[in-house]
This record gives sequence, structure tokens and C-alpha cells, in this order.
Amino acid sequence: MSKKEVKKVVLAYSGGLDTSIILKWLQDEYNAEVVTFTADIGQGEEVEPAREKAIKLGIKPENIFILDIQEEFVRDYVFPMFRANTIYEGEYLLGTSIARPLISKKQIEIAEKVGADAVAHGATGKGNDQVRFEIGYLSLNPDITVIAPWREWDLNSREKLLRYAEEHGIPIEKHGQKSPYSMDANLLHISYEGGILEDPWAEPEESMWRWTTSPEKAPNEPEYIEITFENGDPIAINDSAMSPATILRTLNEYGNKHGIGRIDIVENRFVGMKSRGCYETPGGTILLKAHRAIESITLDREEAHLKDSIMPKYAELIYNGFWFSPEREALQALIDNTQKNVNGVVKLKLYKGNVEVVGRRSPNSLFDANYCTFEEDEVYNQKDAEGFIKLNALRFIIKGKNKCK
Repeated sequence: MSKKEVKKVVLAYSGGLDTSIILKWLQDEYNAEVVTFTADIGQGEEVEPAREKAIKLGIKPENIFILDIQEEFVRDYVFPMFRANTIYEGEYLLGTSIARPLISKKQIEIAEKVGADAVAHGATGKGNDQVRFEIGYLSLNPDITVIAPWREWDLNSREKLLRYAEEHGIPIEKHGQKSPYSMDANLLHISYEGGILEDPWAEPEESMWRWTTSPEKAPNEPEYIEITFENGDPIAINDSAMSPATILRTLNEYGNKHGIGRIDIVENRFVGMKSRGCYETPGGTILLKAHRAIESITLDREEAHLKDSIMPKYAELIYNGFWFSPEREALQALIDNTQKNVNGVVKLKLYKGNVEVVGRRSPNSLFDANYCTFEEDEVYNQKDAEGFIKLNALRFIIKGKNKCK
């Protein structure tokens, strides 16, 4: 489909400078009617100003969509991911990655509602997000046209972007000194890239962190909290039932207070390059620790080990943008089936950047003190271990005897 054939396009629109420029560029380059979609996924910034900015740029009021999707985000994306104890490359809790499929889904839904034949995003040609958005779009609507301005235009520097904005009357808001970092935030995390972080030896400045208290400045007294789980999902904190988004928001507050959830990593992008990123995931860090703790007493050994063995693949699928793939859905079905008995309460101690599990209980607990006690018991015959050991060592015994021949 050529530029002239695109009649209506749904743009993922934040209201910031870059997407405002994209909005105007789409109007000029494609001569297309633009529909804006702004998602509130708990990024901590007002989203309603995007409506006024879009109107100023000529967008009809009926073509402006601003949706609060925080509950759906946590319930249908974050929680399913945490049922798998998902971590990418040993450290990253996938805060940016897990938000992209929902944004893609909403864009496609809006496109179908308004009769748009194209969708557009503001991700660059170097990053993972272009892959995540576009695989999401095409998974849900294989006939949709995808427009990625950063792969088409020559506005490849901030100077060119500012000049384009000035020439086309796009307002440039100034709120003091601009952050030197490229940031992305939602209810699960905030990320930082660029600036001094492009030197993997340079320590991040303390002023960079926005969501967590420095562990050195966190309270000198620990705080205890309890998280209640049902079918693998948290449903209450300190016996207070909460919605999914409220659970995560509350855990973020605890994590912020106690300096929990900071990481500094170099990760392997799907497009091939290495990238350094710093992340704050306060509530997610607490949740991961608690979920593993409740699973430790409710999952069978082989069930738990199987989950751990498939988790890296599951994490890779989310990181690379394959949320809507049949393989991710198949793994999710297996993971969710393991969660039917993951019920109970975990007690945690929060202190200066650390999350320590100090208690766990469940009506489905497989922990039986009658078997594992160091005191006298009447249920376990220690002599049984001899045959168990010999059978497991049999292949080594045979191999060792053959060496002697």
C-alpha cells in the first residue's frame, strides 16, 4: 500500500514532542486522517493534556481516544507473567516488554472501530519496541498497514526534530532542564537508557532514580507485610482485598519507601545489539519474591522444576514481542494449570533495598514437618534411602567396574 492509499491511521500518541511531530508528519506525508490513542497504563503522568494537544494539531474530538487500561494491564498481562516468575537474562522483570502487546491490541481495536486501514508508532529502528508493536499488530490483524516514521523520515536528530516542530507550529513545551535519559514508565516499572548510561563503566547518578528511595536513605527499621495469593495471583495485602492495579500500586509504594527494585544491566536486544538499561521495579520485585515463596510450599518438586526450565523461553517470547504467539499461549496454559493450588499468605520483611521472606502458609501446603523433622518420627524409614541411592548410582557403579577391566 502506498502513502497515498492510506486513508485513516491510528497513532499511538503520548502527547510529547516526538509523537506530536509524527502526528503532523502523517498528515503531510500520507495525507491521511489521523486518530490518536493515548493509553494510561500507570506511567505517573497526566494523559488528558494529550487531548488538548491533539485538537490543536487538527484532530477531530471524535478521533481522540484516551483509555485508562491499568486494571486490564495488571490483571491480563502483568499477573500472568508473574505466575511464571518471569525474568529475562536473569535480572530484567520485563516492565516495558509486557506493556506493548496491550497497547497494540487497543490500537487494533480502535482501528477496527473507526475503520482505519493503518496504525503507526513512534519506536525507533534500533530498538525492540518496533518489533513488539508490529508483531502485535500483525498477529491481531494481518491486513493492517504499519507505519514506522523513524524508519522512513530523515529527522534523525533532536535538532532536526526541533526545527521541524518550529516550522510546522508544533508547540515545544519547556519544563526546565530536559532529562538526559530516554525513559519509559508504566505501573510495573520505569526504565532509563542513553546519556552517561551508554558507558557501561559509568555509575548512574543518584538523581536519575525517580521511583525509589536510595537504600542508604531508606528507613532504619524494617517493615513487615503480608501478601495473600489465590490461584497464583495476589489478591490482598495485610488482609485488605484490592484490585490488581491497586495491589501493584501499593507494592510500589512499599518498594519506593524501602529502596527496593533498582537494577543496572546490559541486555541483549532482539535486533542484535547490546544495550545498557537501568530499571526501577519496586512492586514487581516484592511480588516476584512473594510468589516464589508461596509456590515453594504448594508446588510439587517436578512441577516447580518444569516451570523453572521453561521460564527463560517464556521470558524471551515476551521480550521479543511474541505475546500473541501460539507458543506463548501454550506455555501460559501449562503455567496457569500449575497455579490452581498456589494459595496462601507470604510474610515479607522489607529493609534497605532487600526483600526477605520470613513466613509462608497455605491450605494446600505440601510441607510436612512429620517427614522433614530432625527429631524422631514415625513416618520415614531412613533405611529406604540406601536402595534409592544405589539405584541412582547404578550407572556410575557399572561404568567404574568397566574401567577396571
